[in-house]
Amino acid sequence: MQDILINWTPQETRVAVVENGVVQELHLERALERGLVGNIYQGKVARVLPGMQSAFIDIGLERAAFLHVADLHAGFGGVGIGGAAANAPPPIERLVFEGQALTVQVIKDPIGTKGARLSTQVSIAGRMLVHLPQDKHIGISQKIGSPELREQLRQRVATLVGKPEEGGGFILRTNAEEASDTELADDIAYLRKAWAAVREHAFASPPGTLLHQDLALAERVLRDLTNDDTQTIRIDSRLQFEHLHAFGRTFTPGAVGKLAHYQGERPIFDLYNIDEEIRRALARRVDLKSGGTLVIDQTEALTTVDVNTGGFVGARSFDDTIFKTNLEAAGAIARQLRLRNLGGIIIVDFIDMTREDHQAAVLAEFRKQLARDRTRTTVSGFSQLGLVEMTRKRTRESLAHVLCEPCPTCEGRGQLKTARSVCYDILREVLREARQFDPKEFRVVASAAVVEMLLDEENQHLAGLSEFIGKPISLSVEPSANPEQYDIVLL
Repeated sequence: MQDILINWTPQETRVAVVENGVVQELHLERALERGLVGNIYQGKVARVLPGMQSAFIDIGLERAAFLHVADLHAGFGGVGIGGAAANAPPPIERLVFEGQALTVQVIKDPIGTKGARLSTQVSIAGRMLVHLPQDKHIGISQKIGSPELREQLRQRVATLVGKPEEGGGFILRTNAEEASDTELADDIAYLRKAWAAVREHAFASPPGTLLHQDLALAERVLRDLTNDDTQTIRIDSRLQFEHLHAFGRTFTPGAVGKLAHYQGERPIFDLYNIDEEIRRALARRVDLKSGGTLVIDQTEALTTVDVNTGGFVGARSFDDTIFKTNLEAAGAIARQLRLRNLGGIIIVDFIDMTREDHQAAVLAEFRKQLARDRTRTTVSGFSQLGLVEMTRKRTRESLAHVLCEPCPTCEGRGQLKTARSVCYDILREVLREARQFDPKEFRVVASAAVVEMLLDEENQHLAGLSEFIGKPISLSVEPSANPEQYDIVLL
């Protein structure tokens, strides 16, 4: 069973999805840093890049957003670019031009130094349906597995929609499985009305205008995170509870009965020690119950996960130890990807297994655990080097990027030069300066650890250099200096 906890403050909303007492997902949204995914803007083409088959679009943000030719909807500009008959889309320079006004939707938030990614294929999510105004087909969520049910739902919606060319296409969400015709018709009417408002706003608005904003995190909990397994949705704000109750009665009646106002004395996140889970989700190392460990390194290009046996010793054989550790790691990795919201390319280095049946079992368990993820994932088999390559769709910043920033001391490297290395840098720099200038004295200003080493273990080398250049070298401690910082003052 699933419980959802919402910790709301005016500046920040935090959501934890807990299954059987274990935190499985964390979601965070700050009032001043709301995600842009789902937002619709009136944009203006700032620059077309034929070599990259892309364009930069000004939507009023600090950085220009990015539109690739593949994200132009089929039939854009009167030219069909999608469908099975189209082998390749026309070049982007034939479809858009500088200064052109475009209605665009954000499909990926700005991440790192990259601007937001856009699409002209607009979609608006409702309670049970997703509206595709520029499309004509009726789609069904892949999570609705029965072919008979899928076809039955498609026919029902097709009848309610009428002529697709007049009102666009729709995709049925999972919670539409048991919806009545009245509920589906209400959702269709609401979504068409929302799109009409967007179009009307677009005609009268200058470039950079926000035409439609996706729901706030607390509202998306009712729309996207709540399902049949959800037991309770507890929120610790009376004001937001009443707001969500009103929102739920209109858009998600099935979730209203699960809403509860948490009034306990302890902070709501203390119920399942969630703040401690957040701290662990920011750590590089994750301890497994068996004694094994995961080491997770997030870089700009990809994320690597290394599995180690640690202190785990199997009962029967070394192969058995490795197999059990990898099986446990498969579930732990899938959970960490959700907790940390890691996306893009992910490389998993399971402990080497000699038996093919063990490899197959670990891969099957890994895929099974990833199937619980709301975010789309793809997993390949073991490579020749024994690595598992996978991708996880990245739409928002990872938890670490939201909560942390690079260390100003090591500049994000995670390492610092030793005091001895800095001492030798200083000695070389003094020699370089002595060949160019002729001061009376050189004064070295550095951190306490470096000065202490120059006075103690490196004193002989410092004295030898002073004698060689024929100038005195004095030392001064700068308390605020980081271990790598130093300055050489010519007196």
